[in-house]
Amino acid sequence: MNVYTLLVEVGRSKGDGLPDGSTGAALMCYAAGRDEAEAVRETVAILKQAEMSPLDVTGYGTREERLAEGHEIDDDESVLMDRALDEDAVIIAQMQPFFKGCEGSNDED
Repeated sequence: MNVYTLLVEVGRSKGDGLPDGSTGAALMCYAAGRDEAEAVRETVAILKQAEMSPLDVTGYGTREERLAEGHEIDDDESVLMDRALDEDAVIIAQMQPFFKGCEGSNDED
């Protein structure tokens, strides 16, 4: 069993718990699984149970793969990864809501 780092983009749905006025969110998750596909399936299933609408999932690999690519993993992140592995769980470590007009610069006038 490994822990995979996943970035999940979610849209809005009734009862999703996202802030009023947001158009969706990005969720940084740590998910246990035999492989990345299983971790993604479990994460999507958990988010759907929480009445969220997963739109896209980007996988960043296991802790070992991330370290090999030069990613820095701090102590707090490491603790959450260990927890996901110990509990065979999906841990949502961070949520960044999206709001209309905050997508970045726009050259259109």
